[in-house]
Amino acid sequence: MTNYTVLLKEYNLKVTPQRVAIVEELYMNGHMNIDELYQKLLAKFPSISLATIYKNVNAMIEKVFLSEVKLPNTKSVFELVKNEHAHLVCSLCGNIEDITLNVQSVLDEVATISKFEIDSTNLVLSGLCPNCKH
Repeated sequence: MTNYTVLLKEYNLKVTPQRVAIVEELYMNGHMNIDELYQKLLAKFPSISLATIYKNVNAMIEKVFLSEVKLPNTKSVFELVKNEHAHLVCSLCGNIEDITLNVQSVLDEVATISKFEIDSTNLVLSGLCPNCKH
């Protein structure tokens, strides 16, 4: 079992029961949007507000503990920060998977082709997952 309290402290984040619960849900589920987090946390904290979830998620994003994954035509999802990776999103069922790519080689190629200086990435590839393909 992962010690979420220690993780939060490592990122200089105040440890609260709500933050521990957010980290726990994201650790177990991978990618979740605010509404999904809210529904899960409401079961544990009946008086929690949506504003509290937003406030905590934003604080964790500022400390680069969580990252926001902006998806086409749907709400952003959040995940624990990991090594550079891309996301595969099924356009039928909405399943999201992480895929390890050499993102730096993609950035190098973009810089060479366009002379554009990239300061952040959010690589999302859409298509059909193996289950929906059949």
